[in-house]
This record gives sequence, C-alpha cells and structure tokens, in this order.
Amino acid sequence: MKKCDKLLFLSVILISIFGLIMIYSASSIWANYKFHDSFHYLKYQFIFLILGIIIMKFISKIDYKFYYKNSNKILLICFILLILVLIPGIGSIRNGSRSWFGIGPLGVQPSEAAKLGMIIFTSKYLTNSNKFLKSYKKGVFPILGILLILFGLIMLQPDLGTGVILVLSIILLLFIAGVNMKFFFGIGIIGLIGIILLIIIAPYRMDRITSFIDPWNDPLGTGFQIIQSLYAIGPGGLLGNGFGNSIQKQFYLPEPQTDFIFSIISEEFGVVGCFIIVGLFSLILYRGIKIALNTKDSFSKYLAFGLIFQIIFQTLMNLMVVIGLIPVTGVTLPFISYGGSSLLISMVSMGILLNISRNNI
Repeated sequence: MKKCDKLLFLSVILISIFGLIMIYSASSIWANYKFHDSFHYLKYQFIFLILGIIIMKFISKIDYKFYYKNSNKILLICFILLILVLIPGIGSIRNGSRSWFGIGPLGVQPSEAAKLGMIIFTSKYLTNSNKFLKSYKKGVFPILGILLILFGLIMLQPDLGTGVILVLSIILLLFIAGVNMKFFFGIGIIGLIGIILLIIIAPYRMDRITSFIDPWNDPLGTGFQIIQSLYAIGPGGLLGNGFGNSIQKQFYLPEPQTDFIFSIISEEFGVVGCFIIVGLFSLILYRGIKIALNTKDSFSKYLAFGLIFQIIFQTLMNLMVVIGLIPVTGVTLPFISYGGSSLLISMVSMGILLNISRNNI
C-alpha cells in the first residue's frame, strides 16, 4: 500500500493540538474554581488526544474492506448501546440528556459511535443496492427505515443535534448514489414538518427557538448563552485580545471549553484566528473529497464521502450556533471542543479515511 494522505493527517494533528491549547485557555479559570486545578480539563483532553492519535494511526492500517464485511455487526452493536444508554442505572444524565455511559469522571456517548456505524452500513447498502435505487420501495425506503429507528433512539435521549447530523449525512450519500432529485424535495418537506413537531412537543426546544429569534427577551435565561457568545466574538477584532485574555471565559459564558469554544478563539485570536480554524477545516474537507473522488470502488467512495461530510456538517452546525445563525443544538466543534467521545470518533473516522487514501491514491 502507498503511504496515506500526509496533508490530511497533518491538518488533523494541527487542529487537534490547537484545540488542546484552547481548552486550557477556555477552561482554566472555571477548572480552578470547581476542581482547584486549572489543568483539570486539559489533562483529560490530553489523554484522549494521545489515545486518539494512536487509534487513528492503528485504524489507518486496517484495510477498509474490514468494515464492509462487518458493517451489520457494527450497526447492531450501535443499536444495542443506544438502547442500553436509555436504561436508568446504566445510562447517566448530563445536561438534561441520557446520552452517556459514566466511567468515573469520564463519559462515553454511544450516539457518536452510531453516526459512524450508520455511515459504514449505508455505504455497504448503497454499494449492493445501486441497481434498486431508482425504486423508492426497493432501494430507498429500507435504508430510511433503519435511519428512522436510529434517529428515534437518539431522540429518546434526547439529542436533536446529533440526530440531524446523522440524517443529513445519509441523505447526502443517497444524493451521491444518484437518487432522483424529486425525492429530496419530498423528504425535505417531511423533514421540516418532523422538526417542527419535535420542537412543539418539547418546551425546551421551543425556548431555544424563541431565544434564537430574540435572545434579549430573556437575557438571563434562555438567551444568556448566545448573548455571551456574541459578547465574546464582537470585541475580538482583527487580531483578538491575545491568548489567555478572554473576558467571557471568566464565569460569563457557561462551560466555554465545550460547544462555544469558538467564541473564545474569536475573542483571543480575532478574525485571523477564526480564518485559520476555518482554513484547516476547509483543507480537511478538500483532502477528504479528493480521496473520495480517487477511490477505485463504490464502497470506499461512499464511505469517504460520508465520513468527511459528517465532520463538516457538525463543524458548520457548531459555528452557526456560535455566531447566532441557528438555535443552540449542543453540538461540539470536532477536534477542538472538550469531549473524549467526540474526539475519539472523529479520530477513528479520519483513520478510516487515511486507510482509504493508502489504498487508492
């Protein structure tokens, strides 16, 4: 096998190291107050980063055809984990969602693995069912049925952000596979109606919508987080206030090391820092698409597209929340936000993509 895509590997390492640095900057004051240790979050993320790099290198040497052979088993394990996490006493509740398996002070989020498992399964399904895709009944509806069950389990936690990323990724794969464009107009209308219903039946989601439309209607309640995020982004200017000089991380922006870490990056490094981060993600996207276009078989093509666009969809959703373009979703920024599950699954995804590049470039 040829060597893997070095530029993709280097981009992932650089953005992850920058994320580690920013987690320390964003969390040090809060960590010192809560745990009397300003390095608390940094130490845990450092462990996950080292583990993630090792896993990525290991995964990059496993032939991607392994996932084709075991896709059914992988998806079945994901289903089992999503069911187990909903059982009181097994799954733990954090921030109002029963989305975690608690392991001491750490947590593992099975919905992150489910996104990867569904991409692998769908890639195999599209490879084997390509001749049936012109028939909605034989080709499209079966995979949508599985997707709907998986989405339902994720929504029971509840975790709308992760569910939306999953659905968008699979819809994109169907588009790449050549499903008729008329189908997407219909599924888009159905999806919009479904999202509206999900918002209506959950009061906290309606609160997020109203706070998105007018955060100043409840500045100390539902609108607090987005207001503080914009307060961080606004003063950043061209070059920012300098590393470690964020004001909003000083107990204004809640848990700034997680979903809203991009706000702190903007405040400390300004427009230049934001462009660097967006540039690195754009480079990852470019290399991922190039790998997908250069593949020699359908499975690796679908798999590469699914993996890279899942990362990019999550990135775009996080950035749009931070700058106030969409309501708060609770989606982390890949490779940068604090969180072991998200980082490890992102590293696994990149490892698979690197192996595809080994075999095809």
